[in-house]
Amino acid sequence: MRDDKVAGGGLILGPDTVVTCAHVVNDALGRELFEPRAPGLEDITVEFTGPRARGRYPARVAHWIAPRTYDGATVRAGEDHWLGDLAVLRVNAPEDSVWPAARRLAMTAGQKVRTWHGSTGGATFADLTVKSADGPVAYLDGEATGMAVGPGYSGGPLWCGRDKAVVGVVVAHFMPPQDPLTGGPAGYSPQHLIRRSWGIPWQHIETELRGVGALDLQEVEPADPDDPARLLLIEALEAAFPSPSGRGDAARQLARACGVGDGGEVTPPTFEEFADFLLGHPRALAAFTEILRRRDPAAADRVLTAGRLSPGPRLLSPREYARLHHLLRGVDRTVLGRFGEVVRAALPLVAAFPGGGSLDTLLDHLETLPGDGRSDGADPRVPALLRAMEYLSVLCAAPQRAGLRMWSDGVIARLGIPRSALAERRSDAQEWARDIRTRSARARVLVEVRQAGAERHRLRIWCDEGAGPRQVSATADVSYSASEAARELLRTLESLAPSASQGQRPLVEVLVDRGSLNLPVDEWEGRAPDEIVPGVLGVEFPLVMHCPELLRRHERFLPEWRRRWSRLDSGATLVFSDASKDPNQVYYELMEKLDAVRVSVDVPPGLRDGIVQVCLAVGVPVVVWDRGQNTDSHAVKHMARVATRELPDGVRSYRARTMAHPHDFPGRPVLAWADADRTVPRLHLTEPQEGV
Repeated sequence: MRDDKVAGGGLILGPDTVVTCAHVVNDALGRELFEPRAPGLEDITVEFTGPRARGRYPARVAHWIAPRTYDGATVRAGEDHWLGDLAVLRVNAPEDSVWPAARRLAMTAGQKVRTWHGSTGGATFADLTVKSADGPVAYLDGEATGMAVGPGYSGGPLWCGRDKAVVGVVVAHFMPPQDPLTGGPAGYSPQHLIRRSWGIPWQHIETELRGVGALDLQEVEPADPDDPARLLLIEALEAAFPSPSGRGDAARQLARACGVGDGGEVTPPTFEEFADFLLGHPRALAAFTEILRRRDPAAADRVLTAGRLSPGPRLLSPREYARLHHLLRGVDRTVLGRFGEVVRAALPLVAAFPGGGSLDTLLDHLETLPGDGRSDGADPRVPALLRAMEYLSVLCAAPQRAGLRMWSDGVIARLGIPRSALAERRSDAQEWARDIRTRSARARVLVEVRQAGAERHRLRIWCDEGAGPRQVSATADVSYSASEAARELLRTLESLAPSASQGQRPLVEVLVDRGSLNLPVDEWEGRAPDEIVPGVLGVEFPLVMHCPELLRRHERFLPEWRRRWSRLDSGATLVFSDASKDPNQVYYELMEKLDAVRVSVDVPPGLRDGIVQVCLAVGVPVVVWDRGQNTDSHAVKHMARVATRELPDGVRSYRARTMAHPHDFPGRPVLAWADADRTVPRLHLTEPQEGV
């Protein structure tokens, strides 16, 4: 809801999760109804009304399935049907204020269902009949008397009283035709469609939610009889619980921990049934080791060793998972907004993460990753999620940092991981925090390069040690050859070397017009006759290209450029390697992918330059390509494995390898780098308006 206006309803999935329509969330946040981008960390107000309590609580989007047309395009106003349009919200509410999740069943034609307005007013219920539920869209007709579905019903559950279950959610209603003159309802005709709505059947909601992992942690799946962990778990259980009574007590404790069953007196499960539950419920094995660690640490270790052979069990127990989310609710939103950066720093060797995903999606993915570290022998390593939490904690205020560290301490104690291993990761995180405090002050040299005839160039040079650019060369009519220009730059760079922060080499930022983006400044050699080293600029220093002209010519994209840059560590990467895709198609794709912060271009030169310029003009801050004549570039592929923020140094390293091993490193990489956090001096380029 927004400003006390109800946007729609929702269906409770679990103790702190609700599913509703994505367009309901957009409406609650004051966005365009069919905005496809996820809202990020913005809060949505959710109101619970029921016999337990009535209250309003903040929630955030945990999983986002944007509205889409049948061919995958963005939904436009006036469309009658669409797909997707689901959002799972994680609600910050006390457990005793939330109703238990309702039973859910597949929708079938002929079911009589009831739905309510999002305000849940007693008189707002509307009775409907399912007319068709064969595909992703179900059609429902309302009774001629009583309430009709309208605004505020979207996202609400469709309750089948006969089956005592929810069978879907409401999405939209077909409104009566309008009078073309008055804009009001047209005069009634027997040919008019009356009280027809459409929704999403539960069986299709399941498909959509499973596709984004939103149900993975809530369902007990049948165990695979061929799971390699099953036999070892059975043996571990036989050793730990020789008596049926002990096994029955452990089973009841486990049921309570996992929120299944009533935890009452039941027949003790067989060892096979016990093992199947441990492998079928995603958090049962972790919950069981919590119980077991206190009474029999050796048995807990055996269970964990067996569990690691199976892909099903998750890292955290239900209690640990709930506690983590409770702690994260107290973390400042600006810190949580840097979570992508945190994960990249904590896990630099991990190839990929869910693109454009929410915080919850990324957390769930981290649970599936193995541990890392430098532990000796067979000692278990620190899991990836815990390492990420250590890196996140160093950005937090002291109370939140203490809470996250105590949580990590508890998890590694249950896992039997030596505290020294976590201390090593904690030290790594502290060192990273010290580094990022000085990273923004990396010294740089900016050089404006303008053509001055064949093989001649005019330069203007600025130094920026963190306080902004200061010009160190006067504007003049002097022109330089490539070698002379390199020597001029090297003299400036040598003057900065002693003050470079923590030994980092200064960044060389070459400011050019759009026609000079392929100028091989990185290959310029500054060797004087009496010098013994070549002095190749792009080999000794990280050197990037920057074209302020393209940003200036399209100023409407400046906000997008700054927004993309702010997500440098968490935004998406695009690769354009299809030679049949022209710059216009690239433009359309970039307008669809507004979270893209990095683009790699690997197409023939004639097409390449146009695509590069489109990317820079619309505000993509990082673009990589190969200025050579070939496609299928070795350099572009090699750079794909380098983290975005490390690209300037990665490209420099590649250039050095090219000089040393030209056959193994044949590329000529170019990196366009537009840092929105640091100012650019006023340039004498082709536009009358100066400055970016």
